[in-house]
Amino acid sequence: MATLAHHFEEGGWGMYPILFWQIIAIGIIIERSIYLYRSSINRDVFLATMQKCILAGDIGRAIKLCSAANAPLARIVKAGLMKVNRPDSEVQAAMDEAALRELPKIEQRTGYLALLANLAMLSGLLGTVTGLIAAFGAVANADAASRATMLARGISEAMNCTAFGLLAAIIALIGFAVLNGKTQSLLDDINGATVQVMNLVVNNRSKINLQGLQQAA
Repeated sequence: MATLAHHFEEGGWGMYPILFWQIIAIGIIIERSIYLYRSSINRDVFLATMQKCILAGDIGRAIKLCSAANAPLARIVKAGLMKVNRPDSEVQAAMDEAALRELPKIEQRTGYLALLANLAMLSGLLGTVTGLIAAFGAVANADAASRATMLARGISEAMNCTAFGLLAAIIALIGFAVLNGKTQSLLDDINGATVQVMNLVVNNRSKINLQGLQQAA
């Protein structure tokens, strides 16, 4: 940490905007990781449970299991099951409406990580350029004895900004790649599972116990 603090100090003013972007990026990575982890659900187990309940006609139990799961997929399916006594189009519309509420929550803020990576890298480049300008400007006006020292100090400032900017950008891009992959996986699970549940409802309407639906509601 002492070495890192030393390099940060040598980087000059340009290190502070990079640090600012880095803090925001890490905050987004942590927040999104927690949300996506809590939003995850075992799709195969969930579908097997829904299939068992629907084939048995026990919609009330299926709704209660969706409420207990407390995940976007479960809430979307629950919205459709609550309308199972209505025509198929209304069941699908209820799922679509719930999806419009849930999907943006899964996708939000992750895209900012790519922007923050670019901002960190550009801030590092700006710090590099200004450091070199200051170094060569000081050398031009300095006496021969102090030129080497001033040039080395200016180049050190420039290179530290470059390194810190690249490090911040790499962290943000790795976070973006991982979180974007997890987000897409959740979206694929939701799209696939809702279609399968809808098909189960359509093909097994004769088995559905509407009294159980009223009790769950």
